[in-house]
This record gives sequence, structure tokens and C-alpha cells, in this order.
Amino acid sequence: MKKPPDFFARRFAPTALMLGNIVTGCSVLAPAGMLVELSGDLDVSIRTAGLLITFGAIMLCVGSPVTAWLTSRIERRSLLTATLAVLALTNAASAFAPDYTSLLIIRLIMLAVGALYTPQAAGTAALIVPVERRGSTIAYIFFLGWSLAAAIGLPLITLVASRYGWRTVYGGIGVMGCVSFLLLIWRLPRGLVGAPVDLETWTDVGRNRMIMLLLSITTLQMSGQFVVFTFMGPLLAKLTGAGPDAIGLVFACYGIFGFIGIAIATRIVDSWGAWKTSVLFTVLMLLGVTGWALSAGIYPLMAASVAIWGLGFASTNSMQQVRLVGAAPSLASASVSLNTSVLYVGQAVGSAVGGLLYARDLLHAAGYVAAVFVALALTMVILTRPKRV
Repeated sequence: MKKPPDFFARRFAPTALMLGNIVTGCSVLAPAGMLVELSGDLDVSIRTAGLLITFGAIMLCVGSPVTAWLTSRIERRSLLTATLAVLALTNAASAFAPDYTSLLIIRLIMLAVGALYTPQAAGTAALIVPVERRGSTIAYIFFLGWSLAAAIGLPLITLVASRYGWRTVYGGIGVMGCVSFLLLIWRLPRGLVGAPVDLETWTDVGRNRMIMLLLSITTLQMSGQFVVFTFMGPLLAKLTGAGPDAIGLVFACYGIFGFIGIAIATRIVDSWGAWKTSVLFTVLMLLGVTGWALSAGIYPLMAASVAIWGLGFASTNSMQQVRLVGAAPSLASASVSLNTSVLYVGQAVGSAVGGLLYARDLLHAAGYVAAVFVALALTMVILTRPKRV
């Protein structure tokens, strides 16, 4: 029996959405992989180059809920393809930015619009697959897309920037954005409209104590990681003398072990429960960040610490989302969206603190400060233990 065209569109639409998330992830993470090149070519300090991440994260954390509210009634195919078109164009424009100020302005425009993509792509997935496949499809779009951006995209960004310059990187992401834009037009069905965002829902979220505690955990986890992650390349270069290839390898370890961590978490969460699984992977994150601090200056040990840390980076956020859904199922769409927003708050806080430490040449202190943030997150995870686990 011949399948209707709509069947094939819906069958491959999640992959098209996931590829768009890779473009989004690379757009957000790109400066972290080429701070040295940006600093040298634009004649700014490493810390100033790092502000591309800090200010970008601020734009994302503000833009994510605001743009979700403003665009909730727009047809999803039009919204997502327009978002990818803007990402493609702004990445291409970044490649021709004449100075740091121009690049920063372009990046803020890029992420103000790009903030839409990840939460809207996840919401769109719920409209095109059966109920029983929604969880796995959303995980496929969100976590695989961002994990690939970290595991493959970031190391490639580091290698390409060191050999061909940061402008080539932005041009390459722009080309990826064009390809993803075309795939989404080809595969995503028309006429998809989600439920409008109700402002009253945000009030209910704010009154839920458990949701607020869980969102605080996400903020602390991300703050701790980005104290180091934002400046990981320059820190490795200064502390160990590592070159671009060695730095790219560490970024690859972070992403690859992130894959492994999320695979393990997915397998054990049903039997262990989200809380126990969250404790396990937050502990691994803390061990990794602490290992980085204690082994500063010894490349093999720092790389091994990043691998342990990587096991927790995606899986902890995954468990946060599971716990948010369980805390208040009726508020899940809003709380999970807000979790994405506070994730970017953590990025902004962590990168700002990391930049301050780097500017004062407190290179060894960065790991210990990161460990304090993650230790506080672990404490809160333990304190939010449900009555029945």
C-alpha cells in the first residue's frame, strides 16, 4: 500500500528538527571553541571575547520566555523556518563583522531570535508524533541535537578556527543553517499550531515551591560548569601548554561522554527514579569539576576529569526536566520552558564569574569556584528528595 506524502513528512520531521538544534547549539557554543582566535584577530582580551557568551546567555534567558509568549499563535513551520533563516543569515554576517562591537550586536540579534528554536522545536514534536512517542522524540530532538553540537561541533569549531580562522567557522555554521532551513521546509508539515501561552500559568509556576527549587538547581549546575567551560580552551593552553588539537580532543571527550551519560540515565531512570538518577550524575559532575581543580596543570588528568564531568552535563538537565514534569504535570510545558531559560541564566552567571577570574589570572581558582557551585547544586538535589523514592 502506498504511503501518503504526509506520512513521509511526519516520519522524517523529527530529524529535520534535530538538525536545526545542532545549528542552534553550534551558534550558541561557537565562541567557547575559538576565544583565542577572536581575541587575537579583534584585538580584545580573552575575557572580553568571553562576554560574547555572557551577553548571549543573558539574551537567551530573557528572550526564551518572552518570544515564546509573543509567537505562540504563529504556525510552527513558518516560525521555525524563519528562525533558522535568521540564524543562517546572522552567522554569515558574523563572518564579515569588521570589529568586536559589530560581532556582539550581530550575536545578540542572532540569539534573540534563536532563543525560539529549541523550546518551539520540542513543542512541535509533540504535535507530529503519537503520545507514546513524545518523550523519546523530544529527547531525540533536544538532547541529541545539543550533544552532537558539543561532541562534534565544538571540537570541529576549535580545529577549523585554529587553522582557517573564526570567520570560516561562522561561514560554515551559516551554510549548515541554510541546509537545515531547506530540510525543515521539505519535511515539516504545514498547519501546526500549538496552544497559546497563558500568562496565568507563569504565576502558578512561581507559586510552586518545588518547581522554584528545581529551577535553582539547574541555575547552580550550569553556573558551576560555565565558570570553567567558557574558558576551557584558554585555561588548558595556559595551564598545560595544550595546542588546538589537544584542546579539541578535550571538548570531544566532554561531548562523547555526555552521550554515554544520557544513554545510561535513560536506561536506569525507570528503575531508579529521577531523584536517585539525578543524585548520581550530579555527583559525577562534581567529581569531574573537582578533579579538574585538583589536577590543574596536568593535561591527561584534566582531560580525564572532563570525561567524568561530561557524564553529568546532559543527563543532569534531562533529569531536571523529568523531575519538573513530575512535580506539577499540569504546569509541565511552562516549567520545562522556564528550565531552559534559567539554564541560560546559569551560563551567564558562570561565564561572568569565569571571566572575572581569568582577567585576574586566577586560573587555578576557577575549578574550585566551579566545584562550589556544583556542590551547592548537589546539596539542593539531596534536600529535594521526594517523600517516596
